[in-house]
Amino acid sequence: MSGIWGRVDEYIVETLFDKDVALSDALSANAAAGLRPIDVSAAQGKFLHLLVRMSGARRVLEVGTLGAYSTIWMAKALPDGGKVVTLEYDPHHAQVARQNIERAGLSSVIEVRVGAAAETLPILAAESQEPFDFVFIDADKPNNTTYLDWAIRLGRPGTVIVLDNVVRNGQLVNAASTDPNVKGSRGAFELIAASPRLSATALQTVGAKGYDGFAVMILD
Repeated sequence: MSGIWGRVDEYIVETLFDKDVALSDALSANAAAGLRPIDVSAAQGKFLHLLVRMSGARRVLEVGTLGAYSTIWMAKALPDGGKVVTLEYDPHHAQVARQNIERAGLSSVIEVRVGAAAETLPILAAESQEPFDFVFIDADKPNNTTYLDWAIRLGRPGTVIVLDNVVRNGQLVNAASTDPNVKGSRGAFELIAASPRLSATALQTVGAKGYDGFAVMILD
């Protein structure tokens, strides 16, 4: 079944997308640098791009940069004067990301901060910057609840939050799972359900990345 999912993804990209050298070069550079191929798919990247545009976001926060493939997709959706702040734990990943960002001509739009997000998020809050209009969380799954909590604190009414990889090949419904990633997804759902400030849904996805899904929410 995953074969047909992948072929449909290819058809979507070939039919609906213009070729973007910056994005294809970023994936090539990531592979050459030894980064794991865990970026969002092209169809998912365009989904994020459209959500940023639809929401009218000017300030985007990303938790989990990897090689900046998703970062570039979102940055290209911003109006003049827009900004992406992206947080990456691994210094090597951050170096590759910065090179990809520079090659894409987006160094003035994207700021990469290095360090554990659980430590850099409080620093962002202490800087008293403007709230973020859009938050994409795609980092270590056991810390999902920490990242969601900070997304709420750093957002405003109307902020859109997207949490990736929540379905875990269907294991989301397995309450007995001891997998830390599944437990991280279930913890995120429990936090969302308990928060009076979040209105949310989740979408199951299939495609080049297999079977997974996004949680999509808005901050009230």
